[in-house]
Amino acid sequence: MTAFRRLSRALATTEEGSLWFECPGCEMVHRIMHGAGPGPRWGWNGSLESPTFTPSVLVRYSWSDGEWVCHSFVTDGRIQFLGDCTHTLAGQTVDLPSWEDEP
Repeated sequence: MTAFRRLSRALATTEEGSLWFECPGCEMVHRIMHGAGPGPRWGWNGSLESPTFTPSVLVRYSWSDGEWVCHSFVTDGRIQFLGDCTHTLAGQTVDLPSWEDEP
């Protein structure tokens, strides 16, 4: 199990240094790898309170009820869900939700 450490109202990190935010469309967390290192990396404006990640965040996952897509831009602490999202927030823009610590 991944141990999260809250960095701000909306962001958490793990031991490897990745950033995580809760996605209200997917009702799960999404990981952002930033800085130097292998694999896909995102730019980050360095803000813990109003983060911007570039380029867009594209998450594909499989559940028992089929294939799902979450595609968004995170800009100034807001998530703009693009039209190819398969959840109910497609086409909407919302504030990054508060990180909920596990009990």
